[in-house]
Amino acid sequence: MSTSRGNKRLEVLLNQVDPKSKKSTTQKTSLKNNKTSSKSNDDIVIVCSVRTAVGRARKGGFKDTPADKLLEPVFKHLLKKTKIDPKIIGDIVIGKVLGDSGMGATQVRIAALCAGIPETVPCTTVNRQCSSGLQALGQVAASVKAGFYDVGIAGGVESMSFDKMPGMEAWKGQINKEALRHKKAKGCFISMGVTSENVAAKYNISRTKQDWYAEQSHKRALNARETGRFEDEIVPVTTKWQDKKTGEWKTITVSKDEGIRPGTNVQGLAKLRAVFKKGGSTTAGNASQLSDGASAMLVMKRSTANILGLKIEGVFKSFSVVGVDPHIMGIGPAVAIPASVKKAGLRLKDIDLFEINEAFASQYSYTVESLGLDFKNKVNVNGGAIALGHPLGCTGARMTATLLSELKKRKQRYGIVSMCIGTGMGASAVFEVEE
Repeated sequence: MSTSRGNKRLEVLLNQVDPKSKKSTTQKTSLKNNKTSSKSNDDIVIVCSVRTAVGRARKGGFKDTPADKLLEPVFKHLLKKTKIDPKIIGDIVIGKVLGDSGMGATQVRIAALCAGIPETVPCTTVNRQCSSGLQALGQVAASVKAGFYDVGIAGGVESMSFDKMPGMEAWKGQINKEALRHKKAKGCFISMGVTSENVAAKYNISRTKQDWYAEQSHKRALNARETGRFEDEIVPVTTKWQDKKTGEWKTITVSKDEGIRPGTNVQGLAKLRAVFKKGGSTTAGNASQLSDGASAMLVMKRSTANILGLKIEGVFKSFSVVGVDPHIMGIGPAVAIPASVKKAGLRLKDIDLFEINEAFASQYSYTVESLGLDFKNKVNVNGGAIALGHPLGCTGARMTATLLSELKKRKQRYGIVSMCIGTGMGASAVFEVEE
């Protein structure tokens, strides 16, 4: 097993272990559901996964909190909860989508240093649009498995209050005119809302159906918040907030997801106008919200977790990213989910819980119904992005924290995190929570 640069403490710990125990071994462990689990010392595991609450962009508790200040308390909590020496961290990989990429990378570095992570620990950002937080986990998992380092932090962050969604004006002077004449490539330039309308039209998904899925998202998220389902995964964040009316600055603590609207129903949603297409069906009520938030997790091999005496929250079983037509980018999860399940050596019916990003109710409902998933009992049981929000770079990591927490509460085993991706892709990862 390789060690990180300057990773003296972990190197000593590893050298104290019987060499035979560091080799890949497999053992069978019976579970309550009579299934068996193959445990290998080389398994990639998550030992701690947490997030901030998700704030309403430009209106909520994080509207005056930049990305580095969102990440810092999450990093601090990982260190406090696991009690690891931060010097053993080999790399930090954080998903971030909006804003200047150089600024995002700098913000991650600032957050790490302010959280007490030493200067010897490097960091980077990754951008695969809506799947960036999950992509960060995939990148860290691959690096740990390859032996580039032993311990890594993966996660995501987005402040949609500070970094606005770019419109076509952002492409001024940069548009490849030949691409606009390409049957598929021109789809990369259209807005995500239009792709939602395309999915609804192509697969005959009604406005009523979309509004119904949006209603369910709010109802489930509200129930989860009121019954404390999210408390184990949320790190309360104390921050500065300015009252727009008075200009007064206040110190507040944000510990609850802010986008949930009690009383949301199909009747009320039906009154909202379509946003992206005249006579269309995608509205502000059946699409994901603009949000602020951060999430991170500590990743390593099972053997390293055992040496450090850390409890395993979940096993990273597989990861798949697929491509689809950019014009209907929202169908990505319907293709990525079966691919990730196959890689994990499982069947779709083996999956106990699904966290599928609700970018738009059109594409979300298509995924659920085309795959024949058990929506009532298995899919987004605590709501999703329509109610909770979708801080782009953070979402994949946030969903992972939510999934692992809920699997543990339910004493269930396998879960999936999946989302569609702008320009026509889908990502999916399979996780296992052991007894």
